[in-house]
Amino acid sequence: MKIFAISDLHLSINNPKPMDIFGPVWDNYVDKIFADWKEKVTEEDIVLLAGDFSWAMKLEDALADFEMLKNLPGKKIIIRGNHDYWWKSISAVRKALPGGFYAIQNDAIRFDGVVICGTRGWLVPDGVQPFSAENQKIFDREVIRLELTLKSAKLLQQEGDKLICMMHYPPTNYKREDSKFTDLIKDYQVDAVVYGHLHAKKKQILASDRDGVKYYLTSCDMTGNRLIEICEI
Repeated sequence: MKIFAISDLHLSINNPKPMDIFGPVWDNYVDKIFADWKEKVTEEDIVLLAGDFSWAMKLEDALADFEMLKNLPGKKIIIRGNHDYWWKSISAVRKALPGGFYAIQNDAIRFDGVVICGTRGWLVPDGVQPFSAENQKIFDREVIRLELTLKSAKLLQQEGDKLICMMHYPPTNYKREDSKFTDLIKDYQVDAVVYGHLHAKKKQILASDRDGVKYYLTSCDMTGNRLIEICEI
């Protein structure tokens, strides 16, 4: 079983929003993702979708975007991104998802040989740019949520299982400094972290290693609209 990841698909079947206005990398990007997906992924594999799945404002409008992917091979694991306004209640999301989709929100799920957890995350202070009281409040709350999902994962984890954490926001600031997020990730002995949110306006690192943890940026425009292989179980 292989585990792949890609994020920030920004689908918009019922809420048309052409993405090619953001640059040529978005030209026919969905077709490119689908072609790569079908080439790489089998029914036994897992695909992690780290947020910003759909532009829809309401859950019922996002369902068409899920329908697009439901016949693609593999189990699909999703977390909420900052643009997933349709994601209101986790219970409602789980009830509405097509078969083969699994939603994570401050909890975890186990498959044979791997435990996957996740939370949205937030901006990380850099000590230079002003950080508002509201941003600090959300950041502190997301730190709590990250620990909740990691605790849930540890309860599920069995000997030999890999632990993968999904976040939408990167767990560091632009200087790639340690943060409360990376501290928790290290403390809970996570094997790999998948995140998105960042786009091609600035040069980014797609894969890095920090304290023995593998970090993967999977925004689709950054990966060339290809899925990144995270590991094989």
